[in-house]
Amino acid sequence: MQIPSTIARELMGDIAPKFAELTDTVLFDDIWQRPGLAARERSLITVATLIALNRSEQLPFHIQRTLDNGITHAELVEVITQLAFYAGWPTAASAVTALRQLSAKQTTSTSKE
Repeated sequence: MQIPSTIARELMGDIAPKFAELTDTVLFDDIWQRPGLAARERSLITVATLIALNRSEQLPFHIQRTLDNGITHAELVEVITQLAFYAGWPTAASAVTALRQLSAKQTTSTSKE
């Protein structure tokens, strides 16, 4: 039986297969699917937390997920601006950079199509 490919398995399954499995089954298949919050709210909470904790490596993936879950670019900018006063200016500036890079990447991808 072949295990289906996922982002977690592709990014870390070769070196940390159990961690990749837990990421898929517990985090994304359980926690993210619970009925208490919509995916939009879960994405917003996740991005805000990643920004506040300055977890810039995971930020691009979750910014994209947030956009896919209905948060607009303008709303993300407002979240980042709000967090600047609570989480710190440097963390907010890093988040702006991540959003800019993602936007540039999307613009480049769209112009090639």
